[in-house]
Amino acid sequence: MIGRFTLMSLETTPKTVFLRDRQAHWEKISGENAPTLGKYYHRTLTRIYQFIIPRGSRVLELGCGKGQLLAALAPAVGVGIDFSPSAVRVAQESHPQLHFIEMNAEELNLPAETFDFIILSDLVNDLWDIQSTLEKLQSYCHPRTRIILNFHSHLWQGPLRLARRLGLATPLLRQNWVTVGDIRQLFTLSGFETLKHWSEMIVPLAIPGANLINRYLPKISPFRWLALTNFVIGLPVNLETNRTPTCSVIVAARNEEGHIEELFQRTPELGPGGTELIFVEGNSKDDTYGEIERAIARHPERNSRLLKQPGKGKGDAVRTGFAAASGDILMILDADMTVPPEDLHVFYRAIASGKGEFINGVRLVYPMEDKAMRFFNLLGNKFFAFAFTWLLGQQMRDTLCGTKVIWRRDYERLVANRSYFGDFDPFGDFDLLFGAAKLNLKITELPIRYHTRQYGETNISRWSHGLLLLRMVLFAARRIKFF
Repeated sequence: MIGRFTLMSLETTPKTVFLRDRQAHWEKISGENAPTLGKYYHRTLTRIYQFIIPRGSRVLELGCGKGQLLAALAPAVGVGIDFSPSAVRVAQESHPQLHFIEMNAEELNLPAETFDFIILSDLVNDLWDIQSTLEKLQSYCHPRTRIILNFHSHLWQGPLRLARRLGLATPLLRQNWVTVGDIRQLFTLSGFETLKHWSEMIVPLAIPGANLINRYLPKISPFRWLALTNFVIGLPVNLETNRTPTCSVIVAARNEEGHIEELFQRTPELGPGGTELIFVEGNSKDDTYGEIERAIARHPERNSRLLKQPGKGKGDAVRTGFAAASGDILMILDADMTVPPEDLHVFYRAIASGKGEFINGVRLVYPMEDKAMRFFNLLGNKFFAFAFTWLLGQQMRDTLCGTKVIWRRDYERLVANRSYFGDFDPFGDFDLLFGAAKLNLKITELPIRYHTRQYGETNISRWSHGLLLLRMVLFAARRIKFF
């Protein structure tokens, strides 16, 4: 009697009943055609996920249904989990190149494997225990894995109920009406952190003008509060294992003859084997190239190289240096010495310890030396910082600081995806920032002290270059914000 009573109790616990009802509901839904609202809604979701996830990635989707979204992403490895036997059977028949498993997402138990992206599309609203489900995902993450969730806004609870009664939307059982703040807290509790979040889709029906409205208005206040669905991207915390990476420092040097010896003396040795110091000289009017050659001869103890820039602009020089570098970490150091070379060790520690995947120097925290930055340059930097924060969905205080640091493996991914923006940036700062944002890298800003240059004059033209930067921001808004 005791054993029988225990068994019956387990079969009727609130969680057991919840999961059983959910499974029966979705098994029934899987045999029906999507209602009118669902077709347009899911087409729009697919377009958004295709923008976030590059083709050829390793993707795990929980609650995959019939596999349409997973298949549309064209993954190199695609695994879909769903607890509806009918949905899994249809998914496997329709997409034999992918792997589908009948399994409850809350009881995830897969062979040891990691993925680049893990998707929970409209799933957290339907889970019994969101935190427990997220915690299980840790086993399938590597340090650069991204967790992507989308879920309905509270504001749409009433309209969606009406739409279901009218047969326009998929019927659902009682939902978890979570907020972005709830998910951020659940990420923290589960060993993840929030990278970015945003809203999508104000008009979920295929009516005239819907595409135009949905492309722009959800990204603009106050209209974004009317959006149907919220997206949140998270990443695992402290999974980086390479604690002693090698490092390459790229110095773009034009008309900087008077700073070369100091650069050799003051640039720290970073990582095993010391710093690989790569100078890229281009179009100097003084003897910068000759001085670098002489400095290399004077300092045989330094692992240093000199390249001649093939094109024009700092961006071209940086790309030339990065292409030749062998270090695990790639750093940019301006040859004008306005950022002290000694500070590079702080950037090294930040990226090597997993504090960020792209480290950006910030000149606007500590007081600057007199004449280090002209007034209108300061205003321009603050404007672009505000614009980038809005564009990228990550806090940006200083977009034009020359000291930037990125993993070489991520830079190679950025290069492979550069065609999305094109070779549009002669300075290199926006190319790297926009590329890092498109890859959903964790951008961390590191305050530095900014000094007055002691030799030569700046190579930046305040007004003409400012207008060029503004045009690049407007161009990128179309490509990364209103995609």
